[in-house]
Amino acid sequence: MNYLHKSNKTSVTLIAAISMLLSSTLHAEVIGSVNTKIKIMGANDKIVVEAFDDPLISGATCHLSRAKTGGISGSFGLAEDTSDASIACRQTGPISLPAKVKSGKFDGQEVFKKSTSILFKSLQVVRFYDAKRNTLIYLSYSDKLVDGSPKNSISTIPVMSWRP
Repeated sequence: MNYLHKSNKTSVTLIAAISMLLSSTLHAEVIGSVNTKIKIMGANDKIVVEAFDDPLISGATCHLSRAKTGGISGSFGLAEDTSDASIACRQTGPISLPAKVKSGKFDGQEVFKKSTSILFKSLQVVRFYDAKRNTLIYLSYSDKLVDGSPKNSISTIPVMSWRP
């Protein structure tokens, strides 16, 4: 009886951990997409354009274009997307940098993450702050548990007074 109780606690803990992991993924708003390859069965391969705001810095918005694999496996979320992506970030409102960003302690902080395969591959965007130039830097790249990709893209936002 005691074994069953421990097993249930372990299952509940595991489910809670997985839920927290999945809910912590930062999401983007889909702006649009274009087909790049027509598939007879399932969804077409496409390039998706998404927008997301930096969760820590209001007034900083990024647009990301990324490849999305179609076909039958892509329709069910089982296909692995390529590591091709591009990013452009702009100031869209007044920016007030938190002290923790200015200090450099949050350099490399993840501001966006999207799973690009069913297991262990994701597209990420991380932020850096160049204090000398008062500029936010956003780097997009793909990582994989065993073999990541050197493909990357970068965009910068010089922090200036806001003029709409």
